[in-house]
Amino acid sequence: MVEQHTPRSLIVTFYGAYGRAFEGPVPVAALVRLLGAAGVDAPSVRSSVSRLKRRGFLLPSRAGDGSAAYALSEEARQLLEDGDRRIYGGAEPSPEWLVAVFSVPEQERSKRHLLRSRLARLGFGAVAPGVWIAPAHLYGETRHTVDRLYLTSYVELFRGAHLGFAPTAEAVTRWWDLAALAKQHEEFLDVHEPALRALQAGPEPSPQEAYRGYLLALDSWRRLPYADPGLPRELLPANWPGDRAAAVFAELHARLRDRGAAFAAP
Repeated sequence: MVEQHTPRSLIVTFYGAYGRAFEGPVPVAALVRLLGAAGVDAPSVRSSVSRLKRRGFLLPSRAGDGSAAYALSEEARQLLEDGDRRIYGGAEPSPEWLVAVFSVPEQERSKRHLLRSRLARLGFGAVAPGVWIAPAHLYGETRHTVDRLYLTSYVELFRGAHLGFAPTAEAVTRWWDLAALAKQHEEFLDVHEPALRALQAGPEPSPQEAYRGYLLALDSWRRLPYADPGLPRELLPANWPGDRAAAVFAELHARLRDRGAAFAAP
């Protein structure tokens, strides 16, 4: 499988992995250098930064020497902090469920579409029209998201147990497409498991090699904990590839992240 890494996604990944370590905003020249190391040319960096600025993710600023730079907005920082808990496996699986119930008037159906799409991106499964479910440990991030979108007046959140009538493991197969989730984990493994074996067998990578390898691995991995929201292991099929994918990313993180930081340093 050939992975696709868009310039915009790589910029977001860079800020999540290394950009927050900068004291102040990241100079445009540094963005061009650091994204160039991951194969992104300067025009693509500049156009993607402009799109992220229009979306409110990045704010134009000045570096200490007066050169053009970009800082994270407060909303972007919250998104990245929420993402840390998912991407690096900090949240403990919960035996309870979070249920989002919403009703949006037909004349505001664009908001209904936005709410559905954001719940799906958070990893919720659909139980019925206007009823979505996720593991309860996603409560904080869900609350942040609904509040940030000014949709709290349409949504109610509940926490509790699944009491019937189908067995929970059977119900989960209706709420989530487990085959599609497994395929995403397997595609990650197809690329990054061989990369990890090469690291284990070869010499230590240079800081630039570690930086590039980590940025690409993280850019691939960070989508998976959203597609697969941390469902209880006992509800998943045997030999679930998510376990192996998480282990591969954890070792890549341990081997590459800090070494790559020497190349990414301000």
